[in-house]
Amino acid sequence: MKYIFDVVIVGAGPSGSAAAIKLANSGLKVALLDKARFPRDKTCGDALSVDVINQLAMLSPDLLAAFESMENKMASFGVKIFSPDHHSIDIPFIYKGKKSYGYICPRLDFDNLLVNFAKNSIGIQLFENCLVTSIKTENEQATIETSMGTFVTRIVLGADGAHSVVSKFLGNIKMDKDHYCAGLRIYYENVNSFHEENFIELHFFKEILPGYVWIFPLAGNRANVGIGVLSSVISRKKINLKETLAQLLKIHPDLKERFKDAKPLETVKGYGLPLGSKKRKLSGDHFILLGDAASLIDPFSGEGIANAIRSGRVAADHVMNCFRENNFSASFNKAYDQEIYRRMWKEFSISKRLMRATKYPRLFNFVIKKAGKSKYLQQILTDVLSEIDKKKKIFFNPAFYYRIFIK
Repeated sequence: MKYIFDVVIVGAGPSGSAAAIKLANSGLKVALLDKARFPRDKTCGDALSVDVINQLAMLSPDLLAAFESMENKMASFGVKIFSPDHHSIDIPFIYKGKKSYGYICPRLDFDNLLVNFAKNSIGIQLFENCLVTSIKTENEQATIETSMGTFVTRIVLGADGAHSVVSKFLGNIKMDKDHYCAGLRIYYENVNSFHEENFIELHFFKEILPGYVWIFPLAGNRANVGIGVLSSVISRKKINLKETLAQLLKIHPDLKERFKDAKPLETVKGYGLPLGSKKRKLSGDHFILLGDAASLIDPFSGEGIANAIRSGRVAADHVMNCFRENNFSASFNKAYDQEIYRRMWKEFSISKRLMRATKYPRLFNFVIKKAGKSKYLQQILTDVLSEIDKKKKIFFNPAFYYRIFIK
């Protein structure tokens, strides 16, 4: 079969669904393709930051209301960071100076909420179990060959994740091990000793720096547990992620008692995290890349859902400009790249510095240990995790380093 659409979005995860939702009621005919059938699992930490909730609100108040009515989620009020020498610090989530919270919600449910909201929006047609096999651009259009037929469109939105088919055929972006993280995830039951306010946990172990092990609490003493390490570090140190994670849970003093009776609920699942630690080309003739396909994952925290939704919103605005100007060229689409990095690059740059700082165990130990005794430093770390403007003021202020290392 042959389908003709104004816009074709490949990938119906958070970035693709967000773009579709924003394009609803625009008068454009939009196809949303995904190789899976929803609900489907997505290997992830399942943590939804305060920014994710804000992005949902900006995308659609009705979508936010639908999310708030979901039952299978748990509020989390902060993050607990563990240094390599076993010191830790609790950092609450703050938004606009007030105590706030994010959520821990299985991606199976969260992504299903988004895609169903998109599917029921005016002008959006969802094609599930639709595997893209090739894409080419010529004669002022893009042609997409799939398992369900041929799609012809003026512009393709590549929202199909770390191993993007759109990027493969049109963007030709190569994986860079210094800016790519490999991750594993596994669900456990019978895990003990969670924070009373369901703080998510980041454990930085010397063996895997600048990576970390995460433990995110779920209801009924269950947990989403995973490990993420730079691909270049894995290659250099010849790390077996699966064995390393199992060993740390079994013998490390911070974890072994909590996991002694724990039972895995699944086999270990792996995935890739393309980090936003360097600028990339995000567009070209008749295509733009979104979310993980555009490498918009925070280099320090590994969080990518909020930026995925944000990129979907930006992409939809840009696409409407393309149709207003009847221009889908690479030169015109550069405006999309510029807008994405205008909104995200400063935070990515600071997160990149934070990630590099974690390479040095002695420095990391010193900062976390001192933060445990210093209300000033505790507040600084809280600010660093909450607002980008405060991050800039802190990291470019010599007084910050004086207070840490001298005073």
